[in-house]
Amino acid sequence: MKYEKTEEALAKLTAEQFRVTQESGTERAFTGELTDNKEPGIYVDIVSGEPLFASSDKFESGCGWPSFTKPIVTDHVTEHRDASFGMVRTEVRSMHGDSHLGHVFPDGPADRGGLRYCINSASLRFIHRDEMESEGYGDLVNQVEEIE
Repeated sequence: MKYEKTEEALAKLTAEQFRVTQESGTERAFTGELTDNKEPGIYVDIVSGEPLFASSDKFESGCGWPSFTKPIVTDHVTEHRDASFGMVRTEVRSMHGDSHLGHVFPDGPADRGGLRYCINSASLRFIHRDEMESEGYGDLVNQVEEIE
């Protein structure tokens, strides 16, 4: 599967998705549709479709945004220094779509690597495990565990 940013994909974005992914915006805490999602599946870049995070790496951090311990494919998430708003953080973006995803912090669960990828729902599209094969992500089904 080829992952890329296209004009067609950008044209399908809502105003909020465009603001977040293309203008490095942030959705308001606790407003994203995927924040409380507990279904098994993967989260892909809303623009390029590249796989980013698995539901088995999602955890409740209480920060108001979906939080993950690690990317499903490390090469699909790039890190950049972000000195906006008077603080220094590490921004994460999708490799192929160059979408702003959110930030990564060193305050995640210690037993799972210690990282917290704090990601905007507006940057993501969720693909349920039952749909992964038909959507072209069948090779990643083994990355998705049943969530209890």
